[in-house]
Amino acid sequence: MISIILPTYNESGNIIRLINKIKLILKGQEYEIIVVDDASPDGTYQLVKKNFSQKNNVKPYFRITDRGLAKSVLCGMEKSKGDILIVMDTDFNHNPTVLAEMLKYSTQYDLVVGSRYIVNGGMENRIRYLFSYLYNLAIRLTLGLKTHDNLSGFFMMKRSVFDKIQSKTIFYGYGDYFIRLLYYAYQKGLKIKEVPVFYSNRTQGVSKSKFLPMFVDYSKTVLDLLINK
Repeated sequence: MISIILPTYNESGNIIRLINKIKLILKGQEYEIIVVDDASPDGTYQLVKKNFSQKNNVKPYFRITDRGLAKSVLCGMEKSKGDILIVMDTDFNHNPTVLAEMLKYSTQYDLVVGSRYIVNGGMENRIRYLFSYLYNLAIRLTLGLKTHDNLSGFFMMKRSVFDKIQSKTIFYGYGDYFIRLLYYAYQKGLKIKEVPVFYSNRTQGVSKSKFLPMFVDYSKTVLDLLINK
């Protein structure tokens, strides 16, 4: 079974449309969609519950304590039942059409990662693309990673891999958890595949990403991994 994990915060303008697109793409396959909502004040959780209350394969969870992106991702993965786990954003930066491409590699690779910095990948916002590309390059060179995009947070993982991870040492903070996850994957010699993903500009809701705090936190993560090699 395929488990799609969707961490949400104030995504009422996107979540129903995204779930419907995922359901269409995965039609005919055994899957579950797990929505982990961090007590969104815009009613994201209630909207999912209202629209999919009769659908056993759409499972919303409402988190009040110990909130945050990485903890929501971990919560969804722990509650999932599939042997293939996929984590994606809910603002359509992670185009659900990429799921079909990812699933092609579900047996050959331990970890499949969406990348903006390989052929056919990219971002609509060219300025953000440039800064993000340079920062990702710095992460690659500093930590010796081979993946081109170490910040996308769009990935597919085998259940057997997740079960072996010391999850509490990886899944905390914001998007910096993804750097730790990839570093762990390379340290353990996991087979990793990158597939292209193109980020379009957000059309609904407000981005939760703040450049300066993210830059500081992510840089601290890289430094910590470098020191504790």
